[in-house]
Amino acid sequence: MSYDAINILLIEDEDPHAELIQRAFEDQNSRVRIQRVRSLTEARAQMLLREPSLIIADWRLPDGESLELLPNHNDPLATPIILMTSYGNERIAVEALKSGALDYVVKSPESMLDMPHLAERSIEQWAARAERVRMQRALLESEAQFRLLAENASDMIVRLTTHGEMLYVSPACETILGYTPEEMTGTISFNLIHEADLPLLRNLFTGKPLEATYTIAHRALHKDGTYIWLETSARAILDRKTGSILEVQSASRDITERKKAEKALQDAHDHLREAYEKTIEGWVRALDLRDRETEGHTQRVTELTLVVAATLGFSDEELSHIRRGALLHDMGKMAIPDDILQKPGPLNEAEWEKMRRHPIYAYEMLSPIAYLHRALEIPYYHHERWDGSGYPHRLQGEKIPLVARLFAIVDVWDALSTDRPYRKKMPRAEVVAYLRENAGKLFDPKLIDVFMSVIEKENR
Repeated sequence: MSYDAINILLIEDEDPHAELIQRAFEDQNSRVRIQRVRSLTEARAQMLLREPSLIIADWRLPDGESLELLPNHNDPLATPIILMTSYGNERIAVEALKSGALDYVVKSPESMLDMPHLAERSIEQWAARAERVRMQRALLESEAQFRLLAENASDMIVRLTTHGEMLYVSPACETILGYTPEEMTGTISFNLIHEADLPLLRNLFTGKPLEATYTIAHRALHKDGTYIWLETSARAILDRKTGSILEVQSASRDITERKKAEKALQDAHDHLREAYEKTIEGWVRALDLRDRETEGHTQRVTELTLVVAATLGFSDEELSHIRRGALLHDMGKMAIPDDILQKPGPLNEAEWEKMRRHPIYAYEMLSPIAYLHRALEIPYYHHERWDGSGYPHRLQGEKIPLVARLFAIVDVWDALSTDRPYRKKMPRAEVVAYLRENAGKLFDPKLIDVFMSVIEKENR
């Protein structure tokens, strides 16, 4: 053992005994610093100057007994003491150890020469005891702080086992759930959780949690039989050695009113969205009534566009915007004069010039509506063509938005596959041949392949 920086106070009035002990430490080649005094008075004075790591003291001294140095309250963290006496008996040994001495030694040449080993053992025992005491005090202090915070918190604080048994419940439970702490302590928390939320809660106990705090919203059963919403922040307390869960600590607050407000807001949002959708449907019906030649076209191309877009992997939210864009793709025709829109014969160049502006009219009408911003790509760009021959911007290739390139194929497919007042529909094989022939010219060739695969599946 290395005695670096260990100060030993030796209290011994007989020189031969003191010299024998000092020589024993020197023979061990130790670097222990021994301060020798001859009385209790000198010892107390020395202890005021420097706190020793260990006291080795003769039982009886000229001015009293060394037991006086032991703390009256038997403080386990007080300086450790080894007592020596020339009069060994069991009563004295018991009295010494009960008073707080770490060891009791009967004076003999052998025991004094063995003093370095006794000192080593005593210091190690004291260090181990001191560590246990510090840990116990820290635990008690932590428990006291926890209870002080928990007892006064507005949130419901709970400590639970891995089986969901509530070990401790703070008084706030009565305000939040209507139960007293006594009613809840010892019961299983899962019994109070709404069955739809149980899997979420059980994961905190059966999963492999990180050392982090998880916050979840769930429903819990109030004493009055209703369910209320709680927001619970939970943390798993882990065994540092094994990583297993020792317990779960949680704090819960009532968020029922917040949930009601969120639902009211969501309902209002849903009503507003429904109003928008109904408005869009009304615009489409108005356009169909005005342009009877293409009646039913809008609904058909919308449905087919969504099928192909879903095949391409668009999300549900993106499909909602694509649906609105497809429904409104010809909205700009509302600005085209009747004598052009409803002309029974071919349009002249001046009339075509006006007709080609309907994507621009659609953009001008719809872009001020924030709700429709993400749906504008189809109305604005669906007449652009892969080779740049389209309108109104003569965009080329992948500069044309993907959904507009897709819709252009569906739009032409429906136009050629249905009867119009001025012509009959083309045979299916001819429509397929037309699209194939114009892949890489008018249409995106990759999207043509995707579109054809969808058409073949739907035709089976």
